Amino acid sequence: MKDIIRVKNRKFILVKEYRDCFELEDLESKYIEEIFDKYDYILGDFSAGILRIKGFHHNNKVDNYKHIPDYISESCVYGCPFYILKRVKGGRKNG
Repeated sequence: MKDIIRVKNRKFILVKEYRDCFELEDLESKYIEEIFDKYDYILGDFSAGILRIKGFHHNNKVDNYKHIPDYISESCVYGCPFYILKRVKGGRKNG
């Protein structure tokens, strides 16, 4: 089993990391509960040394997590470091 990562009392699994870039402190400084708690996947990418994070859904109504590769190729700097986190079920503060 992969290690559980805790971000502000939320649980995630690091499913992909390109160029060894995941830093918990960086993510915690950008993670805003009101915005990102609704997402099943969180993508963090570094453009010009600055962390950008984006959320993706995976549920019966919306499956935009399948577009993560498109997002990386179209919206990220070519070859930039990135990582993908998957929320653990029940991984919300009160879940």
